[in-house]
Amino acid sequence: MIVKKISLVVTALFSMTMFAQETASSSQEIKPEVKLSYLDSVKSTFKKNDMAARVDSLWMKELTSLDIYDDLSKDIQTINSDVTVDEELPTELLKQRLQAMNEKSPFNIEYNQGLENIIKSFLKNRKKSFSRLMALSEYYFPIFEESFARHNIPLEIKYLAVVESALNPKAVSKMGATGLWQFMYGTGKQYALKIDSYVDERSDPMKSTAAASDYFTKMFEVFNDWELVLASYNSGPGNVTKAIRRSGGQTKYWDIRPNLPKETQGYVPAFYATMYLFEYHKEHGINPERAVVKNFETDTLNIKKEMTFKQIADLLDMPQSQIQLLNPSYKLNVVPYYQGEEHCLRLPKDKIATFVSNEKQIYAYVDYQSTIRTIPSRLAAKVAPKVRAVQPEKINDSELQLYKIQKGDNLGAIAEKYDVSIADIKKWNNLRTNAVALGRTLRIKSNVDPLKKEVKSIPAIEKKSDEAIASTDDKDKNATQSQEYVVAAGDNLGSIAKKFGTTIAELKELNNLASNNIGLGKTLIVSKEVPVIEETASVNSALASNASVDSFKKGATSKKMSEDYYVKKGDSLYSISKKYPGVTISDIKKWNGIKDGDIKPGMKLKING
Repeated sequence: MIVKKISLVVTALFSMTMFAQETASSSQEIKPEVKLSYLDSVKSTFKKNDMAARVDSLWMKELTSLDIYDDLSKDIQTINSDVTVDEELPTELLKQRLQAMNEKSPFNIEYNQGLENIIKSFLKNRKKSFSRLMALSEYYFPIFEESFARHNIPLEIKYLAVVESALNPKAVSKMGATGLWQFMYGTGKQYALKIDSYVDERSDPMKSTAAASDYFTKMFEVFNDWELVLASYNSGPGNVTKAIRRSGGQTKYWDIRPNLPKETQGYVPAFYATMYLFEYHKEHGINPERAVVKNFETDTLNIKKEMTFKQIADLLDMPQSQIQLLNPSYKLNVVPYYQGEEHCLRLPKDKIATFVSNEKQIYAYVDYQSTIRTIPSRLAAKVAPKVRAVQPEKINDSELQLYKIQKGDNLGAIAEKYDVSIADIKKWNNLRTNAVALGRTLRIKSNVDPLKKEVKSIPAIEKKSDEAIASTDDKDKNATQSQEYVVAAGDNLGSIAKKFGTTIAELKELNNLASNNIGLGKTLIVSKEVPVIEETASVNSALASNASVDSFKKGATSKKMSEDYYVKKGDSLYSISKKYPGVTISDIKKWNGIKDGDIKPGMKLKING
């Protein structure tokens, strides 16, 4: 008998334990799995490289800006070498430095008043520009020097690219000259530079420098003088020959200079002035800015499929501006693929390693993108006809349920509560994404009572009186909301995307993030600005009964004899009076003792009537 009782007790305890476990497991919150975009799923398989470079995209855009090119071009064309410039640089000291430069250069560098004026003009007006140019020179000058050394050309000619293009491979003159060395279309074709719809090799640093080296070599064979070679590069060999004839057969640049075209008269002095500032920048307090990338830190690879810069930037977590800086010959931000031809992509070495290690996945992603290619969003916005926003699907009042978004909610959890699909909720509420704004009220067509369903209960909804609802009607009308989230310790883009029912790619697009790195305390936008649907019904009343929406609206919008209105930012007496039919500006001023019409946000106004 005792054994039997013990057995019953053990059985009862075991049953209670199993029941408790089942109850605990059934009461656990069911969180829907967030689907990753195809891009995120591809990148999740990548082998990570610890040498990932940190590049400031704003600085990259600054380097590719055409501001310096425009300023220097204007200076060279307008500087009057006969006008003395007031800048602290003793003439004797300048003569000594020019002499030192002349001793180690094949150029005939001589002091003259015109050259001194141009040097002082650059020192006075272009110090900051030269600081930026020196940062760029750390990338481009090694390319120039290697090519010039191979052709036995003076290395000092590298400074000519500063005068020509301000070291901007995308520079285009008014006449159409393009690239670092400013080749015209015909000259580029003459030196076998490819120019088509996708590619312009006049902007390719290596190929255009090789073409420039060929030109310098041929012109030196003609003139046997490097200063005349520079003059012919600017104005053409024909104009130099004419100037020699008009000067009575003299062959020195400074002798024939008055007979050269006006722009060429300032061209060689500008070249010498540039050389001087690069050689003596420390003495004049010009500090080179940070070099973002150096040539030896980059490498190239051959592309096997056509790819856009955006695809490369998304896959390798790098700004498009850096790809543009390293690959300026691609005109449409696309690396094309022609059968039988090689197209190279230059990238930082660590990104090359990531690309080569994951080529299969990268090209699979490119193939996938090619099947869904559409016109660019900006172009689509311009050409698309303007239509009214699609109205949410009308829902039968008897099936209507309203749900107010609480902190931590996402569409997946809400769909589970009401036994409907996410797609239906988006259709009923005219949602374009899975992101929902905190505090927004959703319209849901469901016969399921979430309070009785064995899932996480609906958070308590604050009761509002008719007066409160009526006073908030005007506040919410035509308003927009966006949801933000402050990054906490342990957060990453994946966990935040899962929390708010969105994807990593969408978070990066909303917040203009170049990589998956996010700083502690950073505020992220987790949903786009969406129109707030005006709801004038009492939420709790709608959940409690099947009364019609019209009856709720009628009760909510009924005005009382007196009401308080709190002034919001952007309000005026005129806009407030429009919120209350039959109320004038004079009425509001009279009821509140306002004389001059001055109201401030937060101020309480009494509205009678």
